[in-house]
Amino acid sequence: MGVVTEFSIWEPNPSPYIFLFLCCCFSIFFSPNSNLNRTSTIFDHGTSSSFFRFQWNFLLLYSLTSVMEGLWSVFGEYELASYGIGRETMVMTLCYGYGTTLFAAPVLGVLSDLIGHKKVCLFFCILHFFIALWKRVLDQPSIFMTSISLSLANTIFSFSFEAWMVTQHEKHGHRLDSLNDTFWLMTFFESACFIASQIFANWLVGNNTEINTAPSSAIIFLATICFTFITKGWVETPGTASLKEYSLSFYEYIFGDKRIWLLAWAQTCLHFSIGIFWILWAPTVVADGREVQLGLLYPCFLGSKMLGSTAFPCLTSGPSSFRTEDCLVYAYIILGLLLSIVAYDYQEIGVLVTLFCLFHTCVGFIIPSLARLRTMYVPNELRGGMMGLSLAPANAAILLSVVQGGYYRTVSNATLMAFAVLGLLLAAGCMHSLKKMGKQPYHNWHKQ
Repeated sequence: MGVVTEFSIWEPNPSPYIFLFLCCCFSIFFSPNSNLNRTSTIFDHGTSSSFFRFQWNFLLLYSLTSVMEGLWSVFGEYELASYGIGRETMVMTLCYGYGTTLFAAPVLGVLSDLIGHKKVCLFFCILHFFIALWKRVLDQPSIFMTSISLSLANTIFSFSFEAWMVTQHEKHGHRLDSLNDTFWLMTFFESACFIASQIFANWLVGNNTEINTAPSSAIIFLATICFTFITKGWVETPGTASLKEYSLSFYEYIFGDKRIWLLAWAQTCLHFSIGIFWILWAPTVVADGREVQLGLLYPCFLGSKMLGSTAFPCLTSGPSSFRTEDCLVYAYIILGLLLSIVAYDYQEIGVLVTLFCLFHTCVGFIIPSLARLRTMYVPNELRGGMMGLSLAPANAAILLSVVQGGYYRTVSNATLMAFAVLGLLLAAGCMHSLKKMGKQPYHNWHKQ
């Protein structure tokens, strides 16, 4: 007698997409900064038109670079599968990437401060152009070199564009509090562009199951546009400090300030938890054996991140605003609780997706909040170095997790999630300590 095996396919309901879209619109239009009774824009703070030109020019550039990053993240997995690459090779690809970032992030951060963020951003475009051109010329380029180059580009993307924008914002004399809008809009546009890049990559690839060079051609085009945009953009005067003078300043203002230590540790813990999530979320969702269209969940997570970013102006500005550190304490605790549920209590796929969406909602709020605190506590001349240095321990921990959990399989996924939970709870403690240290008065190095 034959045995018939039935396959169960789980698909998300379309309603979450509509819900997230409506929530984002509601949160933007009814934020404390909007005034529906006026004809001005919803982002109007009484600032000059020159600031809005500056802001939206930067957001346009940042959106284009986000599309490039998103295309590689989407097309990269498809490309590895089309090459027939196995699990061990994929794990080694992750090791190459995180190993590169471990050593490159502090160096690139310091280099960005010394030679100018604009030059490092140009190097970001060159890396993308080089990788895409290489993939156009060769049928199967070196995975080792590709992983290293993309990791370098991602590291630059994570801090150089923000540091360049903040430096130019101060140079042009714009109001310091108007940076807050730019921070959450960066997170919002980045997530939206990642969703757009997924749609764009699917359209470029189409139904062709063979190796497709169309995404590489698109990235060559985008990299050329961004390179031209940056070259003809704001004029930047590199720092005049020598490496010795920079080192002395870094030791005094970064290593010598406990508040920046707390802020850097909170950044490290967030980066580690996000890295662990993106490595483990897919195996966690398909753990019960059902087939899941993972590509349909990706927009849900990013839409939730967009929603979380719109909560930033609602909670930190206006007459009923809360202190940033207070909000971050609760946000980190919620992140820890969400991951702890995933780590120790298996849930149905719908519940897991809900928990992951809530996770990204909190992440969307935390990212601009940390950027605001960096502006308050970290000198602009040392911002890149501080951000790059905070990435190093997180990448070291992720690399160790990939090696032990993915390659040798000596650590379970639940244990890795538990470490992420521990880091998030420690980050909440750091924010609580930072709040107490900055109470009298609310310290801001710009006022010194």
